Amino acid sequence: METNNTKAVTNENANGGTGTKTKTKTKTGVNIKTTVVILNWNGKALMEQYLPVLIEHTSYPDVSLMVADNASTDASVEWLQTTYPGIRLLCLDRNYGFAEGYNRALAGLESDYLVLLNSDAKVTPNWLPPMIDYLDQHPGVAACQPKILNLRQPDYFEHAGACGGFIDTLGYPFCRGRIQDYLEPDQGQYDSICDVFWTSGACLCIRREDFFAAGGLDGRFFAHMEEIDLCWRLRKRGRRLVCLPQSVIYHLGGGTLNKDNAHKTFLNFRNNLLMLHKNLPKSRLFGVMVLRLVLDYVAALNFLLKGCPKSALAVFRGRLAFWKLRPGFKQDRKNLNTGTEKNIPEIYRGCIVFDYFLRAKKRYSQLNFNPGK
Repeated sequence: METNNTKAVTNENANGGTGTKTKTKTKTGVNIKTTVVILNWNGKALMEQYLPVLIEHTSYPDVSLMVADNASTDASVEWLQTTYPGIRLLCLDRNYGFAEGYNRALAGLESDYLVLLNSDAKVTPNWLPPMIDYLDQHPGVAACQPKILNLRQPDYFEHAGACGGFIDTLGYPFCRGRIQDYLEPDQGQYDSICDVFWTSGACLCIRREDFFAAGGLDGRFFAHMEEIDLCWRLRKRGRRLVCLPQSVIYHLGGGTLNKDNAHKTFLNFRNNLLMLHKNLPKSRLFGVMVLRLVLDYVAALNFLLKGCPKSALAVFRGRLAFWKLRPGFKQDRKNLNTGTEKNIPEIYRGCIVFDYFLRAKKRYSQLNFNPGK
């Protein structure tokens, strides 16, 4: 991985523009094929811990590392400039969130492959080559993700991606290795390469051409669900998405917002509804939204019973915010719903909420669902 020896400009500023695309080369003239991009917001402590590991395990001449900073206030930028002055640093003028922050960070790059990597991810030896090699050999695949294990419990899958993501008929995400909040131990049961519906934003390796052809991440989401929305658009374009368990990373999760944070609940509920509104065909939209209304109220009641009134309120706030933003997605629906999702086999035709709570199906292997076979 090139750090100190690139011709790319370091410590750049990006004050609202998309930047100038530059073909980065090393001093030896090697084109940068892959750029690994970490989006940072007040993550100095995380980078202190995990950035050295990333550098150690990403030493390839055609791979570059970039940190894009979302206007941090915790001395992240100063620490990077002092400790790793050769790492390309893009300083955004304000906190654009995960979605628009990455859009702005990636816009100035011309690498064939882009890797979106969370600052709270710990990579392992040989984590990157399996993904790059697979994309090289499979032009029909737009993006892939590694097996994502839990950094706190290394023998278990991690919530945000596990071993590849799917959604059910009502838009609820789940993974090989994770349904709702139940995390399976990793015993090699999902070590086969598998087509998936969504690849995790915790570590997303994607072709630059596909990222921008599909419109990038939706900046209106700010954070959460944005990678699932992008993957849905990619699948509608006929592009495949794959989980490659031969590549492994460990993810802390909740490095910016933990799972019990009410604002995270708000974003998840609001953005899930926005994603459904954007992508569902007209024939299914009304029925799904009615069922989601009922189930969202049930979710709010469940938060209250668990003694989490702020999260219960966040569900209602999320629904209200969705209805306020909904008119602005009219053109998105027109552009995206020229076909139907029935031809996407990675959408589970059951309801994962019913399966989990009423049928006690907590493991992916218990579902009658093998889209990647």
